[in-house]
Amino acid sequence: MSVAKNYAAVSVGAVAGGGVRLAFDAILPHTATEFPWSTLIINVVGAFALASLVGGLWQRASTPDWVKAGAGPGLLGSFTTFSAVMASLVLEGAAGEWLLAASYLAATLVLGFGAAVAGLRIGIAMTERRLATDASTEERGTE
Repeated sequence: MSVAKNYAAVSVGAVAGGGVRLAFDAILPHTATEFPWSTLIINVVGAFALASLVGGLWQRASTPDWVKAGAGPGLLGSFTTFSAVMASLVLEGAAGEWLLAASYLAATLVLGFGAAVAGLRIGIAMTERRLATDASTEERGTE
């Protein structure tokens, strides 16, 4: 697979993911003393989406590497961000909002993990359903 094609896909995906992230931040702005809803939503949605892809689309041999690179590190890598979580926690702590920081960290971990588990299960189920449908279609074609 062409390394250049993978880099191009990551670049295009990153522009799209970063743009969507900026829109979320504009719609749900927050200060250092407010709960960072936009970052939490972005990271939970991103965890679900990436896990769904890993369990589903990425298991297909027909999925090109450039699609995986563009959707994973590109689109979802720029959409979600660990650094924004850490920056929010530091700002909340610096503002003396330790309960807010702790609740945000707990919500991020619990909801992110839950979303990833759900996404992976859904992705795997979709892959298994597709494989069963393909096998059934092949059986009918050979009869």
